[in-house]
Amino acid sequence: MVLGLIGLGVMGENLALNFERNGFSVCGFDTDSAKRASFGQRTHGLRAHAAATLAELVGSLHSPRRVLMMVPAGAAVDAVLAELVPLLQAGDVVIDGGNTLYTDTQRRLQSLQGTGILYVGTGVSGGEEGALRGPALMPGGSAQAWPLVQPMLQAIAAKTDDGQPCCEWMGPGGAGHFVKMVHNGIEYADMQIICEAYWLMKQLLGMSATDMSAVFREWNQGELGSYLIGITADILAHQDPETGQALVDLILDTAEQKGTGKWTSQIALDMGVTAPTIADAVFARTVSALKPERVHAAQVLSGPQALSSSSADERSAVLAQIQRALLAAKICAYAQGFALLQAADREHSWQLRLDTVASVWRAGCIIRAHLLEDMRRAFAQAHSQAQPLANLMLDPHFGRVMADSQQALREVVSMAALHGVPAPAFMSALSYYDAYRSARLPANLLQAQRDYFGAHTYQRTDRPGKFHTRWTA
Repeated sequence: MVLGLIGLGVMGENLALNFERNGFSVCGFDTDSAKRASFGQRTHGLRAHAAATLAELVGSLHSPRRVLMMVPAGAAVDAVLAELVPLLQAGDVVIDGGNTLYTDTQRRLQSLQGTGILYVGTGVSGGEEGALRGPALMPGGSAQAWPLVQPMLQAIAAKTDDGQPCCEWMGPGGAGHFVKMVHNGIEYADMQIICEAYWLMKQLLGMSATDMSAVFREWNQGELGSYLIGITADILAHQDPETGQALVDLILDTAEQKGTGKWTSQIALDMGVTAPTIADAVFARTVSALKPERVHAAQVLSGPQALSSSSADERSAVLAQIQRALLAAKICAYAQGFALLQAADREHSWQLRLDTVASVWRAGCIIRAHLLEDMRRAFAQAHSQAQPLANLMLDPHFGRVMADSQQALREVVSMAALHGVPAPAFMSALSYYDAYRSARLPANLLQAQRDYFGAHTYQRTDRPGKFHTRWTA
């Protein structure tokens, strides 16, 4: 067999079918016998089968062996490796396709040094449908492994409109998993921004789910066109078969998370990168989990009066503002993610190409959007001119889009604040934009405060050096 695949859950099984469909025979394994049986049934008649043990899986593969792990990140990966590595030999390749923290990938690479076993940490995005039909893949790790896995991974990856596979080598170490982590951080922000747009339509304009679905479907045909906008239109149109109501209105308003957005925010703090919209999207999920507290607080804490009903003309004007605000906030979220990628590249010397990252994200992945082609072009042009683009908003095209959209973002944030509608992602995106475009910020007073109580010193605008003042006699 060409590929060994460990972990026959939904993602693993669908990836196996994708590999087989593209000409690569697969031997699967899972510790759950029911999953092995399911895999055997689903792949009956195909060039695929399930092994009863890891040793049988390894023995079925031709050399150099290539083994893809699709198991939960963390201890499960280490447990599989502890059993798998003794069965392999120099030149074999192990691929971790889970949502692994990039530092764990770097640790595992170091632990395999001297064995000759090649290790790849690859981000996989697209959900179960993407796994089956074509995901976006972000591999990194042992550079010698890339020629051995490139044909396979690029064959199963999603293809862009220009025919390019959404799979390229990200770089050494944990580069692949880092890129996937940032992808997920942007995904958190993007989803939250869309949810806030939906909530503003519902709370301020009193729109029905059906009416909102039509708006999102229309938006999906223009600049905002993306996977997430498209599925939002589908979700809002879906009716509960039992009650006839919009199903979205019957779903409990408590969001769950698996940690990648939190990691993105934590690492942004560690690296000194400003990513408030991503962080606020994480906090929006944590506050949603406080359902009993929020229900109680709703009876205790006061807010502004609800907005009175609006006319058709007013609704049309507000929807246009929300549309532009959504575009501006989305660009801010991507800008924060790419800034974090640049900071990590400086720290780890991965030689990460941001135009390549944007290109890989154009199809297959959850954050795929029409905007990504313009992002790819912006970073490619900066690279060709050997002038790194410090921030996506500094690209002339995106600078113009922000100039055209920033007033709408202000109006939407103002409406949300005045009428008590929580919109943390919109608000943080606006603050991020205004702070980044400010030649002066009030941090001069902050430094004076630090010097006052802690003698931390400060710098002056009129002469070089570090200074300390005795602020009281």
